[in-house]
Order: sequence, then structure tokens, then C-alpha cells
Amino acid sequence: MTAGKETMGEQPIFTCKAHVFHIDPKTKRSWMSASSAAVSVSFFYDSSRNLYRIISVEGTKAVINSTITANMTFTKTSQKFGQWSDVRANTVYGLGFASEAELGKFIEKFQEVKEAIQAQQCGATAKTTNGSGAATPVASATASPLLAARATTGEEPPALSPAQPKVENDEMMVHQRAHSVSSTLQTVSQGGYATVGRAPRAAPAAAPADASDSAEQLMRYENDRLKLALAQSSANAKKWEVELATLKSNNLRLTAALQESTANVDEWKRQLHQYREEVARARHYATGKGGEANEVDQLRQRVAQLEAELAQKNEELLQITKSKKSEQDEEAKLAQSQLELALAAQDGQRQVMHAINEQLARQITELTTIHREISTALQT
Repeated sequence: MTAGKETMGEQPIFTCKAHVFHIDPKTKRSWMSASSAAVSVSFFYDSSRNLYRIISVEGTKAVINSTITANMTFTKTSQKFGQWSDVRANTVYGLGFASEAELGKFIEKFQEVKEAIQAQQCGATAKTTNGSGAATPVASATASPLLAARATTGEEPPALSPAQPKVENDEMMVHQRAHSVSSTLQTVSQGGYATVGRAPRAAPAAAPADASDSAEQLMRYENDRLKLALAQSSANAKKWEVELATLKSNNLRLTAALQESTANVDEWKRQLHQYREEVARARHYATGKGGEANEVDQLRQRVAQLEAELAQKNEELLQITKSKKSEQDEEAKLAQSQLELALAAQDGQRQVMHAINEQLARQITELTTIHREISTALQT
């Protein structure tokens, strides 16, 4: 079925206007505009396949074609912007709204659709359990709290499909959490954080050793990404320091040029004074000798011409001085602000890295405890 076209089984349930963005597939750190203007973004429900999709079309191009799943999370990163990760499409979608109220409506609809999908999955699981005639497990006194909770609610661990081995599931989990960490870093750097729904709880693996290996690989991967981000931030700070030094050097050269122009003005004023003295002498001679009137007129014309040239030079010098000074001030302010932003971003990333390391340490402790409990339960 082509994206954006309604069929007998797929109907729109909600529509809004927003600018569409895609994450840069190369850097995974910057946004690329997918629409030239605000376009219609719609939720569609396919009753024949029982699926929900988010679709947006600009002209003949589908800028969004995302199938919503129960483990998707919509993150509000600012007052008018939000994003979500689509593992199947291998991208991150971003939406920029005209107002915070429109973003709130979209978040409510996203949460509503997500809850509907979770309810459908719970109903399908209950039907499968009742149809198979399996007995409800009873929690023993020595079982772990996680297993006891599952035994009380009658929740069964999700079975792995024969066509999809467990190794692929672990890789998918690592990919999803990597997207989640990237979204968290961008949200903290922009000063806002809001998440729709809660993150899905990971199902207990069949082999505890595999789960521990997967968690360790995930933590190593996240730690390496944070180190790389910190190194890039340090490199950017050094780059801005070099550019600031270059601007200071240019400032010194402009100051020297301004001093040279001032000296030239002084020289022109001295020449004008000499010409005026010559005019005064010419007038004195003209008073005594009427035959030299033509020479006096020529001297007057020469003086007038020189005065006009001096006025023009003064005006040009004033314009050059103003333009150079404004450019110099703007470049210095821009370089200073960019350096301060780079240093602030570096400090923020260091704090985020410290917080993530503490969180990873707590997760390792929790995984170790769960591993021991599962081992004890299996031995019992």
C-alpha cells in the first residue's frame, strides 16, 4: 500500500500541521529539513491489519511513513519541537509546530494510539494463554521479585520467533537504546526534557549469561559515544580559540590602518593651509597689480578644487572608519559568543557523561542482583 493514500481498510483519525525533519544519517547529531514548509501530518488506522501509522506527504514525496509500535517513545525537546525514533525505518523523525498547544495535541494522540496498541497486545496475549490451556504459574517463596510478579499477574515471557534468533533481538534492543541515549543528550543540551509514556520493560532472557553480555555491550557502546562527543567538543573549543586569536590579529591590523589614515588626513590639512597662504599672497599681489587678476582667479579655482577634494577624502575616511569599526566589533562579539557556547556545551557534556556513568553503574548493580536471583531460582 502506497504511503499517504487511503484505502478501504486505512482511514485518518487525526491530522495536524508541522515542519518535518529527519536526523542526518551520517552524523546522527544534526537535523535535515524534509519539508519545505508546514505539511499535514496524519495518524492512520488500518482495520484490516490492525496497524497504526503516521504519514505525511509533500507533493508526491512521502516525508513520513512510520508504523507505530508499543515500544516507541515520543520526546518533547523544546516548547514547539518533538521527535521519535523508528527502528524499522532506521531514522529519527522530528516535528516543529507553530505553537506549544498543537504539540500538546500531537503528544496526546501519540500516547492514545500507543496505549491502544498496548491494550491490543495484552488482549492477544490473554487469548493465546487461555486458548493453550496453560496453568497459571505459582510463585514460590524462593523466587525473585521479578519472577514472582510475573507469576502473580499470569504474564508469560514473550517467545522468540523461529525465523528471528535471539541474537537479532539483542541487536535490536542495543540499537533502540542507542537512539534513546542520543535523544536524551540532545534534550539535555537544549535545556528541556519531556517523554511521552514510559520506556518498555525488557523481557527476561532465556539465558542470564546472554542478557548480561548484551547489557555490557550496550554500556560499552554508550560510554564510547560519550567519550567521542566530549572529544569533539574539546576540538571545537580549540578551534574557536584559534579563530578568536585570528580576529584579534585582524583587529591590530585594522587599528594600524586607521592610524595611517589619520596621519594622511593631517598631511592633507597641512597642504590646505599652505594653499590658503598662497591664496592670501596672490590676493595681496592682485591688489597692487590689476594685470595679474587672471592668475588670482586661477589660484582661487585651484583652492576651491583642493578644498572639494579634501572634503571628499574626509567623507571617505569617515565611512571607512565606521565600517571597519562595526565589522571589527561584530566579529569580536561573534567569536566571543561562539567560544562561550562551545565551552558551555563542553561543560554540559561532561556533566551528562558523569551522570550517565553513574546511571550505568547502578544498572550494572541491578543486573548483577537480578542475575543472582535468577540463578538461585534456577538452582532451586
